[in-house]
Amino acid sequence: MKSKKIIQEEQILVRVTGQDRPGLTAAIMGILAKYDARILDIGQADIHATLSLGVLIRTNEDNSGKVMKDLLFKATELGVNIGFSPISDDEYEDWVNQQGKNRYILTIIGRSLSAENIEATSKVIASQGMNIDSIVRLTGRQSIKKANHSVRACIEFSLRGTPNDYVQMQADLMKMSQEQGIDFSLQKDNMYRRMRRLICFDMDSTLIQTECIDELAKKAGVGDKVKEITERAMRGEIDFKESFTERVALLKGLDANVMQEIADNFPITEGVDRLMTVLKNCGYKIAILSGGFTFFGEFLQKKYNIDYVYANELEIDENNKLTGNFVGEIVDGRRKAELLKLIAQVEKVNLEQTIAVGDGANDLPMLAEAGLGIAFHAKPRVRETAEQNINTIGLDGVLYFLGFKDSYLGEAGKL
Repeated sequence: MKSKKIIQEEQILVRVTGQDRPGLTAAIMGILAKYDARILDIGQADIHATLSLGVLIRTNEDNSGKVMKDLLFKATELGVNIGFSPISDDEYEDWVNQQGKNRYILTIIGRSLSAENIEATSKVIASQGMNIDSIVRLTGRQSIKKANHSVRACIEFSLRGTPNDYVQMQADLMKMSQEQGIDFSLQKDNMYRRMRRLICFDMDSTLIQTECIDELAKKAGVGDKVKEITERAMRGEIDFKESFTERVALLKGLDANVMQEIADNFPITEGVDRLMTVLKNCGYKIAILSGGFTFFGEFLQKKYNIDYVYANELEIDENNKLTGNFVGEIVDGRRKAELLKLIAQVEKVNLEQTIAVGDGANDLPMLAEAGLGIAFHAKPRVRETAEQNINTIGLDGVLYFLGFKDSYLGEAGKL
């Protein structure tokens, strides 16, 4: 009696490269389907109309030769290159067992990105024993013939593994970004990263390119005095409450009508219009948490349909003059962090789903409290402390840290 032949199965990695065209992937899959090959993994990328396709298949040994033969003929017909690599059962199982390893997303941004920038970034990754699974360009294609004042470049690395030393990796990335003149964000790739729901902004020197109290001080003729105190406070050299009280007192007697004049001439930060449009279209709740003044926060609230504004209220007398005092509790760093947590609670948002963006020392508590804290064109102390920084482009750079691609955004996100 003849013994029944045991049909063995094997894994083959199929690699296809060449000029992309409609129907190429379908043609490859048609042959695999013909021999009932099982797809274990697949990945495809297209760079400048050049396709790179990888397919890991499992098929029985009787069919494997036929599969490769038919694929070779089809590749010749299509004018593409094809290669095959056998993958042993042990190699495959080792790969399967890597599931569940930590994954991170490293985003780098600049007005442009060079090979040197990517080399420096890759060296930091390698030094931490991590693997790059994929590299994706988030920004749109840029013309080399037409000038574009808002040009920027952003690349996202998907990393596998756990850093040997996370703190050192952050420090190395910070050093690299300063030397290379680019920005970076390193985030754990978990479900919260793509489910952020609440974003809280500082106002002065973040949403607008000025400090409102400095503008008021100029109108009151005490500009230099107030600016010096403001800068020391933002650097964290003096207590915010003390400096705030001192600065407001210098505004005594100023006509309150000048606030509207200042607001009407706000220098809005680059990228704010685009960022706000996209965030609102995507259903984000937006808050201003400012050590500045409610009048200006409410002006921006109306302009951008912002959901919450918490700032400081200037006291105005019966003659419509500033009294040099303020009403209520000062919105300082501690209060900003409290408000972020309070709004998250009201909106039923997990703190991991929150974002905070600011530039000054009084923003550090809320940057630390938020799931994603971003220092924006920040003072040195803040840059050194925050884990995410944007220093090279406008505020819409936040979108790239959230994983948005320019191609997702349509007209709402058009540059």
